[in-house]
This record gives sequence, structure tokens and C-alpha cells, in this order.
Amino acid sequence: MQEACFDTVILSDIHLGSETSRASDVLAMLKSIAFKRLVLLGDIFNDLNFSRLKKEHWHLLSYIRKLSNPKRNVEVVWVEGNHDQGLTDVMSHLVGVEVYQEYTWDYRGKRYLAIHGHQFDRFLINNLLLSGIGVFIYTQAQRLHFFEQKLARFLDRMSTSWLRLSDVVSAGALNLARHRGADVVFCGHTHEATARQHQGIHYYNSGCWTNSQATYLTVGEDGVQVHEYQPAPDATDSSKDSDSSQTPGATPQLSDSLLAGAYAAL
Repeated sequence: MQEACFDTVILSDIHLGSETSRASDVLAMLKSIAFKRLVLLGDIFNDLNFSRLKKEHWHLLSYIRKLSNPKRNVEVVWVEGNHDQGLTDVMSHLVGVEVYQEYTWDYRGKRYLAIHGHQFDRFLINNLLLSGIGVFIYTQAQRLHFFEQKLARFLDRMSTSWLRLSDVVSAGALNLARHRGADVVFCGHTHEATARQHQGIHYYNSGCWTNSQATYLTVGEDGVQVHEYQPAPDATDSSKDSDSSQTPGATPQLSDSLLAGAYAAL
């Protein structure tokens, strides 16, 4: 049974193709709630290598494509993250959603702004080569399966703390919101769910779906809320869509077409 309908659901940093991506949990969460708008707030993919996408990753992309069908009456938008760069045309072709650098909308008299946040990460911008080396080391660490990916997640937390990204990104986002006339601004990028306020403007970070604490945001009648995903104790395989007519155990045809379309667009 679904909860009350939200105006908007916001999630980021799924990193499809990564060993630590919790795509199945994302899918289960999306199926458990009702909403009118889905904002994919960047770093939906880990990199351009589609061969790293697993079955559960394709299942999630298939479901997002279904949500974007006009018959669903759900607006799906994708805000580009630094890991998504180069995938704009592919994403539009793949799941049929609009891609933005930043996205704004109005709800109940307030203006909301969504931007991934890497634009405020001066270390990333000024040290592309070093950042690329760090991503390579992080990717290799993911493949070690060391204590259920604890090494990779530890490196992720250490890099965020070392660069103090949460403070840097929130300061940049709040400043941009002020210039855009927004009341609330949302970011991802830091992998750390955060909520703060400065001079009447509210800042929220949506966290990520690669850590043990997966988080997402909702906008609704009760305002903005930060949620930590908790799998249901009796949860079944969320990769099997309830409105799919596929034979159990078979790879969904929609996933096959997505795969073909992805390589055609590259």
C-alpha cells in the first residue's frame, strides 16, 4: 500500500555501474510511494561504461522509462551530475526524460531549485586529472568486495571529509539560490544527507544510494522531508515489476531495448 502522494521525490548519486550501487533498493522505494514529479539529481550513472550495468540497474532504468510515459502523469527530470557528463543525449534517448543543468519549479507559493552541486566543488574543477585518478582508485576498490564494499565506502567518506565538500557545496548552492530567487535549493554530490538554513533560504542535500544509509527527499504538504530508506523485512525481489508480463527468470524485453538503445546512442 502506497503512502500519501508527494508533489516531488528527489534522489541522487545512484552511480549505476558501480559495485556499491543500491539500484534494487531505489526501485523498491520508488514503487512504495506515490508522487507527481521525480527529480534525478545527478550522478545516476557512475561512468560511460555501460558494460558494468547489472540486471538490477537495467530494471531500474526500465521503470524510470515507464514513469516518464505521459499516461503515468509523472514528470521525470534529470539534472546532470559530474559522473553523468557525456551521457546527456544517451539518457534522453534511453529513458525519455529531459536533462537540465539546473531545474526550478514552484509549489505552494515557494520556488525550488535543483542542481547537482559539483559546480561548487573547486577542487574537482581545478584538478580534473587528480580527480580522475581518485575515481579510478575508488572504482578499483569497489571491485575488491572487501567486507561488503566497506573499503570503497570508507574512501568515499574520507574524500568528502577531507575536502569539506558539504560546507563548500551548501555555501555555493545557497548563494546561487539567492541569485535565482529560490526559497529552497537541493543538491547531491557530497553523498551526505544535510539540511540547513541561511538568511531565510533552505538547503537540502539528498545523500546517496551507495552507502549503508541510503536517503532521499520529498516535497509535499508537510514541507521538505529527509528520508532514510529502510527495506521491508519481507521484501521480495523489487526488480520484478508488478505490471510486467515477462516469464519468471527471463530478462525483461524493455531492458533489452534499453541496452540496444544505449549502445546505439553512444
